[in-house]
Amino acid sequence: MPGGNPYPVGLRLHGRRVVVVGGGTVATRRVPALLDAGADVLLVAPELTPALHAHVDAGRLRWERRRFTPADLDGAWLVQVAVDDPAAAAAVSAAAAERRVFCVRADDRNAATAWTPAVTRHGPVTVAVLGGGDPRRAMGVRDAVRDLLAGRPGPSAARPAAPEPSAVAPGGRVALVGAGPGDPELITVKGWRLLTGADVVVADRLVPGLLLDELRADVELVDASKIPYGPARAQEEINRILVDRALAGRFVVRLKGGDPYVFGRGGEELLACAAAGVPVTVVPGVTSAVAVPAAAGIPVTHRAVAHEFTVVSGHVAPDSPASLVRWEALAALRGTLVVLMGLKNLAAIAGTLVAHGRPAATPVAVVQEGTTDGQRVLRSTLEAVAADVVAAGLRPPATVVIGDVVDALAP
Repeated sequence: MPGGNPYPVGLRLHGRRVVVVGGGTVATRRVPALLDAGADVLLVAPELTPALHAHVDAGRLRWERRRFTPADLDGAWLVQVAVDDPAAAAAVSAAAAERRVFCVRADDRNAATAWTPAVTRHGPVTVAVLGGGDPRRAMGVRDAVRDLLAGRPGPSAARPAAPEPSAVAPGGRVALVGAGPGDPELITVKGWRLLTGADVVVADRLVPGLLLDELRADVELVDASKIPYGPARAQEEINRILVDRALAGRFVVRLKGGDPYVFGRGGEELLACAAAGVPVTVVPGVTSAVAVPAAAGIPVTHRAVAHEFTVVSGHVAPDSPASLVRWEALAALRGTLVVLMGLKNLAAIAGTLVAHGRPAATPVAVVQEGTTDGQRVLRSTLEAVAADVVAAGLRPPATVVIGDVVDALAP
Protein backbone atom coordinates (compact mmCIF):
# COMPACT_ATOMS: atom_id res chain seq x y z
CA MET A 1 0.00 0.00 0.00
CA PRO A 2 1.43 3.45 -0.91
CA GLY A 3 2.62 5.24 2.20
CA GLY A 4 2.60 2.10 4.34
CA ASN A 5 -0.15 0.28 6.14
CA PRO A 6 -2.40 2.23 8.51
CA TYR A 7 -1.58 2.02 12.20
CA PRO A 8 -4.71 0.95 14.14
CA VAL A 9 -5.46 2.85 17.32
CA GLY A 10 -8.46 3.51 19.53
CA LEU A 11 -8.99 7.22 20.20
CA ARG A 12 -10.24 8.20 23.66
CA LEU A 13 -12.14 11.34 22.76
CA HIS A 14 -14.17 11.92 25.91
CA GLY A 15 -14.20 15.67 26.59
CA ARG A 16 -11.84 16.36 23.69
CA ARG A 17 -12.68 18.70 20.82
CA VAL A 18 -13.58 17.09 17.50
CA VAL A 19 -14.55 19.29 14.56
CA VAL A 20 -16.97 18.09 11.90
CA VAL A 21 -17.07 20.16 8.72
CA GLY A 22 -20.29 19.71 6.78
CA GLY A 23 -23.91 19.18 7.77
CA GLY A 24 -25.22 16.67 5.24
CA THR A 25 -25.82 12.94 5.22
CA VAL A 26 -22.18 11.98 5.80
CA ALA A 27 -22.06 14.09 8.95
CA THR A 28 -25.41 12.63 9.99
CA ARG A 29 -23.83 9.18 9.87
CA ARG A 30 -20.57 10.09 11.61
CA VAL A 31 -21.65 12.41 14.43
CA PRO A 32 -23.52 9.81 16.57
CA ALA A 33 -20.38 7.71 17.07
CA LEU A 34 -18.43 10.81 18.12
CA LEU A 35 -21.13 11.70 20.63
CA ASP A 36 -21.18 8.11 21.86
CA ALA A 37 -17.44 8.46 22.50
CA GLY A 38 -18.12 11.54 24.63
CA ALA A 39 -16.36 13.93 22.25
CA ASP A 40 -16.85 17.69 22.49
CA VAL A 41 -18.19 18.11 18.96
CA LEU A 42 -18.07 21.38 17.04
CA LEU A 43 -20.12 21.24 13.83
CA VAL A 44 -19.31 23.83 11.18
CA ALA A 45 -21.75 24.10 8.27
CA PRO A 46 -24.15 26.65 6.76
CA GLU A 47 -27.04 24.16 6.96
CA LEU A 48 -27.83 20.92 8.81
CA THR A 49 -30.01 17.89 8.28
CA PRO A 50 -32.97 17.56 10.70
CA ALA A 51 -31.22 14.68 12.45
CA LEU A 52 -28.21 16.90 13.20
CA HIS A 53 -30.54 19.73 14.23
CA ALA A 54 -31.98 17.36 16.82
CA HIS A 55 -28.53 16.91 18.37
CA VAL A 56 -28.03 20.68 18.44
CA ASP A 57 -31.46 21.26 20.00
CA ALA A 58 -30.69 18.67 22.66
CA GLY A 59 -27.45 20.42 23.54
CA ARG A 60 -25.26 17.47 22.54
CA LEU A 61 -23.01 19.52 20.27
CA ARG A 62 -22.23 23.09 19.23
CA TRP A 63 -23.05 24.40 15.76
CA GLU A 64 -21.38 27.28 13.94
CA ARG A 65 -23.73 28.23 11.09
CA ARG A 66 -21.11 29.29 8.56
CA ARG A 67 -18.29 28.00 6.42
CA PHE A 68 -15.07 26.59 7.85
CA THR A 69 -12.18 28.81 8.91
CA PRO A 70 -8.75 27.46 9.92
CA ALA A 71 -9.18 28.81 13.45
CA ASP A 72 -11.96 26.23 13.98
CA LEU A 73 -9.24 23.61 14.43
CA ASP A 74 -7.50 25.44 17.28
CA GLY A 75 -7.52 23.03 20.21
CA ALA A 76 -9.00 20.16 18.16
CA TRP A 77 -7.77 16.57 18.38
CA LEU A 78 -9.51 15.31 15.25
CA VAL A 79 -11.39 16.72 12.28
CA GLN A 80 -13.92 14.94 10.07
CA VAL A 81 -14.43 16.51 6.66
CA ALA A 82 -17.93 15.69 5.41
CA VAL A 83 -18.23 17.90 2.35
CA ASP A 84 -18.17 17.01 -1.35
CA ASP A 85 -16.31 20.13 -2.48
CA PRO A 86 -12.69 19.04 -3.12
CA ALA A 87 -11.32 22.56 -2.77
CA ALA A 88 -13.07 23.14 0.55
CA ALA A 89 -11.98 19.72 1.81
CA ALA A 90 -8.39 20.40 0.79
CA ALA A 91 -8.45 23.67 2.73
CA VAL A 92 -9.50 21.81 5.86
CA SER A 93 -6.76 19.23 5.27
CA ALA A 94 -4.15 21.96 4.95
CA ALA A 95 -5.29 23.65 8.16
CA ALA A 96 -5.24 20.28 9.94
CA ALA A 97 -1.75 19.43 8.70
CA GLU A 98 -0.47 22.81 9.86
CA ARG A 99 -1.79 22.10 13.37
CA ARG A 100 -0.89 18.38 13.37
CA VAL A 101 -4.54 17.37 13.73
CA PHE A 102 -5.56 14.07 12.17
CA CYS A 103 -8.03 14.56 9.35
CA VAL A 104 -10.66 12.15 8.00
CA ARG A 105 -11.80 12.94 4.45
CA ALA A 106 -15.13 11.61 3.17
CA ASP A 107 -14.37 12.82 -0.35
CA ASP A 108 -10.83 11.45 -0.77
CA ARG A 109 -9.45 8.78 1.53
CA ASN A 110 -6.03 8.99 -0.16
CA ALA A 111 -5.73 12.63 0.88
CA ALA A 112 -6.74 11.86 4.48
CA THR A 113 -4.39 11.32 7.40
CA ALA A 114 -6.89 9.05 9.15
CA TRP A 115 -9.55 6.58 7.99
CA THR A 116 -12.92 5.74 9.45
CA PRO A 117 -13.13 1.94 9.74
CA ALA A 118 -16.15 -0.32 9.39
CA VAL A 119 -17.35 -0.66 12.97
CA THR A 120 -19.56 -3.01 14.92
CA ARG A 121 -20.36 -2.89 18.62
CA HIS A 122 -21.29 -5.78 20.89
CA GLY A 123 -21.70 -4.65 24.47
CA PRO A 124 -18.32 -3.35 25.65
CA VAL A 125 -16.54 -4.76 22.59
CA THR A 126 -15.93 -2.50 19.59
CA VAL A 127 -14.54 -4.03 16.42
CA ALA A 128 -13.09 -1.73 13.76
CA VAL A 129 -12.02 -3.14 10.39
CA LEU A 130 -9.87 -1.49 7.74
CA GLY A 131 -10.09 -3.21 4.38
CA GLY A 132 -6.95 -1.88 2.74
CA GLY A 133 -8.89 0.87 1.03
CA ASP A 134 -11.80 -1.40 -0.01
CA PRO A 135 -14.92 -0.45 1.99
CA ARG A 136 -16.88 -3.53 0.82
CA ARG A 137 -14.14 -5.87 2.03
CA ALA A 138 -14.08 -4.10 5.39
CA MET A 139 -17.87 -4.33 5.69
CA GLY A 140 -17.85 -8.04 4.83
CA VAL A 141 -15.25 -8.82 7.48
CA ARG A 142 -17.02 -6.58 9.99
CA ASP A 143 -20.35 -8.37 9.42
CA ALA A 144 -18.74 -11.80 9.81
CA VAL A 145 -17.16 -10.73 13.09
CA ARG A 146 -20.49 -9.33 14.31
CA ASP A 147 -22.23 -12.64 13.61
CA LEU A 148 -19.44 -14.46 15.44
CA LEU A 149 -19.73 -12.20 18.49
CA ALA A 150 -23.48 -12.68 18.54
CA GLY A 151 -23.06 -16.45 18.42
CA ARG A 152 -25.11 -16.96 15.30
CA PRO A 153 -24.29 -18.17 11.78
CA GLY A 154 -23.89 -15.50 9.16
CA PRO A 155 -26.80 -14.96 6.78
CA SER A 156 -26.55 -16.60 3.39
CA ALA A 157 -27.90 -13.38 1.90
CA ALA A 158 -28.62 -10.04 3.47
CA ARG A 159 -31.64 -9.38 1.28
CA PRO A 160 -35.06 -10.92 1.84
CA ALA A 161 -36.34 -13.58 -0.50
CA ALA A 162 -39.47 -12.41 -2.29
CA PRO A 163 -41.07 -12.90 -5.68
CA GLU A 164 -40.11 -10.28 -8.22
CA PRO A 165 -43.02 -8.92 -10.28
CA SER A 166 -42.16 -8.19 -13.89
CA ALA A 167 -42.47 -4.43 -13.33
CA VAL A 168 -39.66 -4.51 -10.77
CA ALA A 169 -36.05 -4.71 -11.89
CA PRO A 170 -34.14 -7.70 -10.45
CA GLY A 171 -33.31 -7.10 -6.81
CA GLY A 172 -35.71 -4.20 -6.42
CA ARG A 173 -37.69 -4.43 -3.20
CA VAL A 174 -38.49 -2.61 0.02
CA ALA A 175 -38.17 -3.59 3.69
CA LEU A 176 -40.04 -1.67 6.40
CA VAL A 177 -37.76 -2.09 9.40
CA GLY A 178 -38.47 -1.06 12.97
CA ALA A 179 -35.27 0.35 14.51
CA GLY A 180 -36.45 0.16 18.11
CA PRO A 181 -36.81 2.85 20.78
CA GLY A 182 -33.33 4.41 20.74
CA ASP A 183 -30.68 1.95 21.90
CA PRO A 184 -29.02 0.74 18.67
CA GLU A 185 -28.70 -2.78 20.09
CA LEU A 186 -32.49 -3.08 20.33
CA ILE A 187 -32.96 -3.44 16.58
CA THR A 188 -33.88 -7.05 15.74
CA VAL A 189 -31.33 -9.42 14.21
CA LYS A 190 -33.36 -9.57 10.99
CA GLY A 191 -33.72 -5.81 10.88
CA TRP A 192 -29.98 -5.29 11.19
CA ARG A 193 -29.20 -7.90 8.56
CA LEU A 194 -31.51 -6.25 6.05
CA LEU A 195 -30.11 -2.82 6.92
CA THR A 196 -26.56 -3.94 6.18
CA GLY A 197 -27.68 -5.22 2.77
CA ALA A 198 -29.49 -2.05 1.72
CA ASP A 199 -28.67 0.06 -1.31
CA VAL A 200 -30.91 2.89 -0.09
CA VAL A 201 -31.93 3.74 3.48
CA VAL A 202 -34.82 6.12 4.10
CA ALA A 203 -34.53 7.02 7.78
CA ASP A 204 -36.74 8.80 10.28
CA ARG A 205 -35.34 11.47 12.56
CA LEU A 206 -35.58 9.28 15.66
CA VAL A 207 -33.73 6.19 14.45
CA PRO A 208 -30.57 5.38 16.45
CA GLY A 209 -27.72 7.30 14.86
CA LEU A 210 -25.16 4.56 15.51
CA LEU A 211 -27.06 2.30 13.12
CA LEU A 212 -26.43 4.79 10.32
CA ASP A 213 -22.73 4.80 11.20
CA GLU A 214 -22.55 1.12 10.22
CA LEU A 215 -23.91 1.59 6.69
CA ARG A 216 -21.69 1.04 3.68
CA ALA A 217 -20.10 4.18 2.30
CA ASP A 218 -21.96 3.79 -1.01
CA VAL A 219 -25.43 3.52 0.55
CA GLU A 220 -27.80 6.34 -0.40
CA LEU A 221 -29.14 7.79 2.86
CA VAL A 222 -32.38 9.74 2.61
CA ASP A 223 -33.33 11.76 5.69
CA ALA A 224 -37.13 11.42 5.62
CA SER A 225 -37.61 14.31 8.02
CA LYS A 226 -35.83 16.62 5.55
CA ILE A 227 -38.45 16.14 2.84
CA PRO A 228 -40.36 19.42 2.27
CA TYR A 229 -44.11 20.18 2.16
CA GLY A 230 -46.68 19.47 4.86
CA PRO A 231 -47.10 16.09 6.58
CA ALA A 232 -49.37 14.60 3.89
CA ARG A 233 -47.23 15.77 0.96
CA ALA A 234 -44.07 14.65 2.73
CA GLN A 235 -45.52 11.15 3.09
CA GLU A 236 -46.40 11.11 -0.60
CA GLU A 237 -42.79 11.99 -1.40
CA ILE A 238 -41.48 9.22 0.88
CA ASN A 239 -43.79 6.74 -0.85
CA ARG A 240 -42.50 7.94 -4.24
CA ILE A 241 -38.87 7.52 -3.19
CA LEU A 242 -39.48 3.97 -1.96
CA VAL A 243 -41.27 2.96 -5.15
CA ASP A 244 -38.93 4.72 -7.59
CA ARG A 245 -35.76 3.30 -6.06
CA ALA A 246 -37.21 -0.22 -5.95
CA LEU A 247 -38.44 -0.03 -9.54
CA ALA A 248 -34.89 0.94 -10.48
CA GLY A 249 -33.71 -2.39 -9.05
CA ARG A 250 -32.41 -1.20 -5.69
CA PHE A 251 -33.00 -2.73 -2.28
CA VAL A 252 -34.57 -0.05 -0.07
CA VAL A 253 -34.83 -0.16 3.71
CA ARG A 254 -37.35 2.21 5.25
CA LEU A 255 -35.89 2.56 8.75
CA LYS A 256 -38.45 3.74 11.27
CA GLY A 257 -38.15 4.45 14.99
CA GLY A 258 -39.86 1.88 17.19
CA ASP A 259 -42.21 -0.36 15.22
CA PRO A 260 -43.26 0.44 11.62
CA TYR A 261 -46.96 0.16 12.44
CA VAL A 262 -47.18 1.80 15.89
CA PHE A 263 -48.10 5.42 15.14
CA GLY A 264 -45.90 5.29 12.08
CA ARG A 265 -47.09 5.27 8.51
CA GLY A 266 -45.81 1.86 7.62
CA GLY A 267 -49.24 0.80 6.42
CA GLU A 268 -49.44 3.67 3.95
CA GLU A 269 -45.96 2.88 2.66
CA LEU A 270 -46.79 -0.79 2.21
CA LEU A 271 -49.95 0.07 0.27
CA ALA A 272 -48.03 2.45 -2.00
CA CYS A 273 -45.44 -0.23 -2.75
CA ALA A 274 -48.09 -2.91 -3.30
CA ALA A 275 -49.93 -0.66 -5.76
CA ALA A 276 -46.71 -0.34 -7.78
CA GLY A 277 -45.98 -4.07 -7.68
CA VAL A 278 -43.00 -3.69 -5.36
CA PRO A 279 -42.46 -6.61 -2.94
CA VAL A 280 -42.28 -5.57 0.71
CA THR A 281 -40.86 -7.26 3.80
CA VAL A 282 -42.07 -5.95 7.16
CA VAL A 283 -39.74 -6.36 10.14
CA PRO A 284 -41.43 -5.54 13.46
CA GLY A 285 -39.54 -3.34 15.88
CA VAL A 286 -39.37 -2.95 19.64
CA THR A 287 -41.92 -0.26 20.42
CA SER A 288 -41.16 2.51 22.89
CA ALA A 289 -44.66 2.02 24.35
CA VAL A 290 -43.36 -1.05 26.20
CA ALA A 291 -39.56 -0.77 26.05
CA VAL A 292 -39.18 2.76 27.40
CA PRO A 293 -41.24 2.19 30.56
CA ALA A 294 -39.32 -1.07 31.09
CA ALA A 295 -35.99 0.76 30.78
CA ALA A 296 -37.21 3.16 33.46
CA GLY A 297 -38.12 0.31 35.80
CA ILE A 298 -41.84 0.44 35.06
CA PRO A 299 -43.76 -2.66 33.91
CA VAL A 300 -46.82 -1.76 31.85
CA THR A 301 -48.64 -4.65 33.56
CA HIS A 302 -48.03 -6.14 36.99
CA ARG A 303 -49.83 -8.81 38.97
CA ALA A 304 -52.50 -7.37 41.25
CA VAL A 305 -51.78 -3.86 39.94
CA ALA A 306 -52.71 -3.69 36.25
CA HIS A 307 -54.22 -6.33 33.97
CA GLU A 308 -54.39 -4.11 30.91
CA PHE A 309 -52.51 -1.35 29.18
CA THR A 310 -53.60 1.06 26.49
CA VAL A 311 -51.32 2.93 24.09
CA VAL A 312 -52.56 6.19 22.59
CA SER A 313 -51.09 9.01 20.54
CA GLY A 314 -51.14 12.41 22.18
CA HIS A 315 -50.07 14.48 19.18
CA VAL A 316 -53.66 15.78 18.80
CA ALA A 317 -55.17 17.70 21.73
CA PRO A 318 -58.16 16.02 23.45
CA ASP A 319 -60.51 18.86 22.52
CA SER A 320 -59.49 18.90 18.86
CA PRO A 321 -62.10 17.80 16.30
CA ALA A 322 -59.31 15.76 14.69
CA SER A 323 -58.81 13.59 17.80
CA LEU A 324 -59.82 9.94 17.40
CA VAL A 325 -59.24 9.10 21.07
CA ARG A 326 -62.14 8.75 23.51
CA TRP A 327 -60.37 10.27 26.49
CA GLU A 328 -63.44 10.04 28.69
CA ALA A 329 -63.48 6.27 28.19
CA LEU A 330 -59.76 6.02 28.97
CA ALA A 331 -60.31 7.94 32.20
CA ALA A 332 -62.67 5.21 33.40
CA LEU A 333 -60.12 2.41 32.90
CA ARG A 334 -58.12 1.08 35.84
CA GLY A 335 -55.12 -0.14 33.87
CA THR A 336 -52.02 1.53 32.51
CA LEU A 337 -52.19 4.32 29.96
CA VAL A 338 -49.12 4.94 27.81
CA VAL A 339 -49.10 8.17 25.81
CA LEU A 340 -46.68 8.63 22.92
CA MET A 341 -45.98 11.99 21.29
CA GLY A 342 -48.00 13.70 24.00
CA LEU A 343 -45.59 16.10 25.71
CA LYS A 344 -46.92 19.21 23.95
CA ASN A 345 -50.51 18.40 24.95
CA LEU A 346 -49.72 16.90 28.35
CA ALA A 347 -51.52 19.60 30.37
CA ALA A 348 -54.70 19.15 28.32
CA ILE A 349 -54.47 15.36 28.46
CA ALA A 350 -54.00 15.28 32.22
CA GLY A 351 -56.77 17.82 32.77
CA THR A 352 -59.16 15.87 30.57
CA LEU A 353 -58.47 12.58 32.36
CA VAL A 354 -59.01 14.18 35.78
CA ALA A 355 -62.19 15.91 34.59
CA HIS A 356 -63.61 12.55 33.56
CA GLY A 357 -62.85 10.76 36.79
CA ARG A 358 -59.24 9.60 36.82
CA PRO A 359 -57.92 10.42 40.33
CA ALA A 360 -55.68 13.48 40.42
CA ALA A 361 -53.20 11.57 42.60
CA THR A 362 -52.66 8.86 39.96
CA PRO A 363 -48.92 8.22 39.60
CA VAL A 364 -47.35 9.40 36.34
CA ALA A 365 -43.87 8.95 34.91
CA VAL A 366 -42.39 10.83 31.96
CA VAL A 367 -39.35 9.20 30.34
CA GLN A 368 -37.29 11.33 27.97
CA GLU A 369 -35.06 9.61 25.38
CA GLY A 370 -35.73 6.20 26.89
CA THR A 371 -33.18 3.35 26.48
CA THR A 372 -30.43 5.83 25.48
CA ASP A 373 -27.58 7.41 27.43
CA GLY A 374 -29.70 10.60 27.57
CA GLN A 375 -32.58 8.94 29.40
CA ARG A 376 -34.28 11.06 32.07
CA VAL A 377 -37.16 9.96 34.25
CA LEU A 378 -39.58 12.28 36.03
CA ARG A 379 -42.16 10.89 38.48
CA SER A 380 -45.18 12.91 39.44
CA THR A 381 -48.96 12.77 39.69
CA LEU A 382 -51.67 13.43 37.14
CA GLU A 383 -52.53 16.82 38.61
CA ALA A 384 -48.91 18.03 38.82
CA VAL A 385 -47.11 16.35 35.94
CA ALA A 386 -47.56 19.08 33.33
CA ALA A 387 -46.03 21.74 35.57
CA ASP A 388 -43.29 19.38 36.72
CA VAL A 389 -42.29 18.62 33.13
CA VAL A 390 -41.95 22.33 32.36
CA ALA A 391 -39.94 22.93 35.52
CA ALA A 392 -37.61 20.03 34.71
CA GLY A 393 -37.14 21.15 31.11
CA LEU A 394 -38.06 17.80 29.61
CA ARG A 395 -38.37 17.68 25.84
CA PRO A 396 -39.43 15.21 23.14
CA PRO A 397 -39.09 12.37 22.47
CA ALA A 398 -40.78 11.38 25.70
CA THR A 399 -43.09 8.58 26.79
CA VAL A 400 -45.76 9.22 29.40
CA VAL A 401 -46.91 6.36 31.65
CA ILE A 402 -50.06 6.85 33.74
CA GLY A 403 -51.17 4.38 36.38
CA ASP A 404 -50.26 2.53 39.56
CA VAL A 405 -47.57 0.54 37.72
CA VAL A 406 -45.39 3.64 37.95
CA ASP A 407 -44.81 2.77 41.62
CA ALA A 408 -45.10 -1.02 41.30
CA LEU A 409 -41.37 -1.72 41.48
CA ALA A 410 -40.43 1.26 43.61
CA PRO A 411 -38.37 0.24 46.67
